[in-house]
Amino acid sequence: MNAPESLPLDLPVFDNSFAALPDAFYTRLNPHPLPAPYVVGVSDEVAGLLGLPEALLNSPAFAEIFAGNRLLPGSEPLAAVYSGHQFGVWAGQLGDGRAHLLGGLRNELGHWEIQLKGAGRTPYSRGADGRAVLRSSIREFLCSEAMAGLGVPTTRALCVIGADHPVRREEIETAAVVARVAPGFVRFGSFEHWASRDRQVELKQLADYVIDTFRPACRFAANPYAELLADAARRTGELIAHWMAVGFMHGVMNTDNMSILGLTLDYGPFGFMEAFDAGHICNHSDNHGRYSYRNQPAVAQWNLYRLADALLPLIGRPALAQAAVDEQFGPAFEGKFEQLFGAKLGLRAKLDGDEDFIGETFGFLQQHRPDFTLFFRALSRLPGAVDPENAAKTDAPLRDMFVDRSACDVWLAGWRARLAQTPWDDAERQAAMLAANPKYVLRNWLAEVAIRQAKAGDFSEVQRLLACLRHPYDEQPEFEAYAALPPDWANGLAVSCSS
Repeated sequence: MNAPESLPLDLPVFDNSFAALPDAFYTRLNPHPLPAPYVVGVSDEVAGLLGLPEALLNSPAFAEIFAGNRLLPGSEPLAAVYSGHQFGVWAGQLGDGRAHLLGGLRNELGHWEIQLKGAGRTPYSRGADGRAVLRSSIREFLCSEAMAGLGVPTTRALCVIGADHPVRREEIETAAVVARVAPGFVRFGSFEHWASRDRQVELKQLADYVIDTFRPACRFAANPYAELLADAARRTGELIAHWMAVGFMHGVMNTDNMSILGLTLDYGPFGFMEAFDAGHICNHSDNHGRYSYRNQPAVAQWNLYRLADALLPLIGRPALAQAAVDEQFGPAFEGKFEQLFGAKLGLRAKLDGDEDFIGETFGFLQQHRPDFTLFFRALSRLPGAVDPENAAKTDAPLRDMFVDRSACDVWLAGWRARLAQTPWDDAERQAAMLAANPKYVLRNWLAEVAIRQAKAGDFSEVQRLLACLRHPYDEQPEFEAYAALPPDWANGLAVSCSS
């Protein structure tokens, strides 16, 4: 496999920092070619982050490169090894079973690694075919970019490349590759791998790589490795608060799916909350509800304790490792959670009783189960004070979501009483709330429509949905249908680890 002979000029220069680690961390191998690839969807925004020239995006070589058939000059493809806990159970060695890291680029916007997911077998495939299918690749592509639009820390996606190559799953599907982009793809499980083998040299090499490449400030701490753990705990706490605020459920929060950089990583059986249920399980494979919406903070902290166990040989003292998690994760999660939900509720300044009010709001939502996204969006438009005689009409956009409208009236009275404690011009408050409460999220039925059309050879819905999800807080009247409740046919949709 060689670099294309006639690629457009001015390509970014690769900076393959992960490939500079010793060979024990990965296996060098090229992606497996995908016959007759074609472009399904492209994020121009991510192409801009990478500094890819427009001529390349419009070149026939684009599909060949990001299907894994050709290499960009300077690329050093590899598959990384890691281990991890899956559904709370030690799973041993895992690794990039269907992902190939092409390398990294460094430009004025940062350091970006490009990884092809679905590019064929690696030594870590554990008997699988190393391929991804069109269905799951479209979901990951769209959700990566949707989360970025929502302001949630996340890996990004450059494109989906498809092919008519058959792949056997529960039925015969077609192959696809999604090009994922992030500053780095090091996972909690990357550290667990070396700790579980008592390989302290490699454990230190990996920790030093992460510190020197991504978190150089840790080097100035009294214990750089405890500081790295504390940094991961803080960022993870804030990340989970972001998830909760937009109603996102990851679905498979195994330690090998947790980013050391605090990014949302690995989009599989994810979901966005619709009719509110704190115990909702988005992953059909999660039989015991380990990764339900309400459990995400506790699971994230459990995962951080596993990371602390892995880093303990470098940190030295168990109490210091535990403190790095306990003193950072909880305060970071709770602080960001209260900040984000305070913004969603239009609370201008924090008061002592706000935590209780937010808790009461969750209880109210749990009892009456309105659509999570539509509830907060409609609330954003209501006035802070209302004439009792006209209240039913004024509040109708929200009240009509409830069977028990009197219960809604009681909650609204409490909300308005709280707003009155920190007065705020209605227009300013409403604008702030609209900026905190998205109108559009990637509901499963929206992704399913795009997938069905793509399977029929029409990729326009993928790009149209991408355009909408880039600006989820804007009205975008041309996309109004995407803000609707799920249609009846979507009630039976289910996603699992194969999604």
